[in-house]
Amino acid sequence: MLLPPLIRKARPSDRNCARPNEEGNEAGFTLVELLVVLAIIGLTTAFVAPRVLNYLGTAKADSAKIQIRNLESSLELYFLDLGQYPTTEEGLAALSSAPQNAKSWNGPYLKNAADLKDPWGNVYRYQAPEGDQSFVVSSFGRDGKPGGEGEDRDLP
Repeated sequence: MLLPPLIRKARPSDRNCARPNEEGNEAGFTLVELLVVLAIIGLTTAFVAPRVLNYLGTAKADSAKIQIRNLESSLELYFLDLGQYPTTEEGLAALSSAPQNAKSWNGPYLKNAADLKDPWGNVYRYQAPEGDQSFVVSSFGRDGKPGGEGEDRDLP
């Protein structure tokens, strides 16, 4: 059994806006052929789009982790200059502008105040060290709320 070709020349009886080709015959795509192509494009998009969106979410989480490491490095530089970490009240803002009683402050320790926000636009959380514990810099993820899964999970 022979299969019909996917693209064929239009018959002379077809008068659906076809243009004449070099031989004088009218050539073009039928409505069914166009619908098949659109269906293929739609199915391809349906399979590819969720993966692309997932990669974008993963990229934002990876970017937040890198920014947290940079903030931690900036806090260590702050500590070297002042001998203490910023208080929880001073927060990460102490890295970009000098606190009131910081005589040996050699900042700013951040190039950009926008570095204080995670990729989702939420402010990074900072908890000053208490006792034997170290400071904590974290992000609540996409939703800006504690807990969650996927993009909404908390990042240390």
